[in-house]
Amino acid sequence: MTDDKKAPKVINKSGTLKMTDETAAKKDIKDISGKKMDRKNRRDRVKADVAPKEFDEITIAVDRVSRTVAGGRRMRFKALVAIGNHKNKVGVGVAKGNDVTTAVAKATSKAKKTMITFNMDGETICHETRTKVTGADVLLKPAAPGTGIIAGGTVRSIMGLTGVKNLISKSLGSTNKVNIAYAVIEGLRQQIPRKEWTKGEKK
Repeated sequence: MTDDKKAPKVINKSGTLKMTDETAAKKDIKDISGKKMDRKNRRDRVKADVAPKEFDEITIAVDRVSRTVAGGRRMRFKALVAIGNHKNKVGVGVAKGNDVTTAVAKATSKAKKTMITFNMDGETICHETRTKVTGADVLLKPAAPGTGIIAGGTVRSIMGLTGVKNLISKSLGSTNKVNIAYAVIEGLRQQIPRKEWTKGEKK
């Protein structure tokens, strides 16, 4: 009698026991966030309450670099990542890794640690700046509303993560993307609000 009542044990290929229909019916289904979910809405299990990202990130460049060691050449990847909140916070990070994913993750972490807050004048920068970082020489100029961002690839990528909508820029030196990125960050850091322009002249 007892043997008949016992459900047959069915073993999966992985070696685990299959769940009986009664056990499966009693078991609670949870979504990614841990909330209980009705069995009828199985498609909703993927939909979790994910908070919106505070910062957006963009991978500007990924390069393959090599290093000569005793056994030959060691190949790695170098990533340049920019991060911003589409307002007045932005950062840039560079890192190397054995694969692209690792390099991008490390660069993103560095960019978050080195973020700056810069001053703006409406939807443009406060004044003209020209910054030099090693061989890179970047000129940033404020522009009238409706101008848009007139810039090259690296500058445009970084400005797209800020609240700056009107800007004129020109790269006058090296075309190295890393140096240009750091020159742009330095130019934004130097922005002084209009109301503070005459403070240094008063005695």
